[in-house]
Amino acid sequence: MTNDFMNNNVSIILSTYNESESIKYTIDELIKNIKDVEIIVVDDNSPDGTFEILKNINYSKLKIYNRKKNKGLASAFLLGLINADGNIIGWLDSNMGVLAQKFPQMISNLDSSDIVLLSRYVDGGSDQRNIVRVIASQMINYVARFLLRSKIKDLSSGIFVMKREVLLDVVPIATGHGEFFVEFLYKAEKSGNKISEISYDHPVDIEGNSKSFPSLSKFLLFGFFYILRLAQTILRR
Repeated sequence: MTNDFMNNNVSIILSTYNESESIKYTIDELIKNIKDVEIIVVDDNSPDGTFEILKNINYSKLKIYNRKKNKGLASAFLLGLINADGNIIGWLDSNMGVLAQKFPQMISNLDSSDIVLLSRYVDGGSDQRNIVRVIASQMINYVARFLLRSKIKDLSSGIFVMKREVLLDVVPIATGHGEFFVEFLYKAEKSGNKISEISYDHPVDIEGNSKSFPSLSKFLLFGFFYILRLAQTILRR
């Protein structure tokens, strides 16, 4: 890592809903792997005690926001952005603390990129989740790349770091679930930002499943929202 990026302030945004089993581990891993990291957690009023665990974590650069009305991944990301102080801003799924070890390499790669993604679809990447989710993610990414004419391999990754200046070119439209990030990446790419990808192995979620796949019907509904958002993105471009 160059001296320039070692000296930059880094803010990592996490969103939580019923993450009592994983949130402390994820925060500990971020603190261990990123020097003086600012951690911003947006909790959507979890009933499982997540917020209470957060309040008991003794770390001076931890910001916690407990929302009782507005909920959702996209708006949580926007709230995190508004309250982030770092020159580098990133996002990590709150139940994937094991991937915090990837962040020093990602931050280092900002020497030559504006956004650095973790990617399942570049050489060395893989996906260890349920076969239905693996195939669905591959299909969504294939369709998104085709429709948007994007060179990004993993548009739905959602695990990234970026230079704060990217927000001068594009800001997220904070509605929806993970599909908002596909549109954000596409617009950043179209605006001329350099986006690079680092391989990673997507682990099985700590809880054994993801909130985006609580049932087949909900999973199909999320898939529909992705396709709808792609159509809206194309119309807006």
